[in-house]
Amino acid sequence: MATIQVDIVSAEGEIHSGEAKMVFAPARMGELGITPRHAPLLTALKPGEVRVEGVDGKEHFFYVTGGMLEIQPHLVTVLADTALRGEQLDEAAALAAKQHAEEALRGVSDETDLAQAQAELAEAEARYRAAQKLKGKR
Repeated sequence: MATIQVDIVSAEGEIHSGEAKMVFAPARMGELGITPRHAPLLTALKPGEVRVEGVDGKEHFFYVTGGMLEIQPHLVTVLADTALRGEQLDEAAALAAKQHAEEALRGVSDETDLAQAQAELAEAEARYRAAQKLKGKR
């Protein structure tokens, strides 16, 4: 069986390193499914869930706030701005952040940067969706 090496790192350090059958990642232009011998690619990541299907069939979930994804035929590298293991996601905190971002967006004025408020809302929504999805898999 062909495998692909997966390395997920952030500024805090290495989050995951291991062999996988398949990797799913939230690229800027859409979700990517990556298998061994994938064509080389370099793309930006948006906030969302990275899913790694291990060679043992076990799935590993990670949440990234963005970053870069480099794909080589036998290596996937996720260079995340910030990354958390799935079990580290707190659904209540994610919901509170989402609600705070929505309130900030509603109260947009000339003093508030609209693009920044929208980016914070997108990140908070992605974190909340990932926390909800992983809640049933723990």
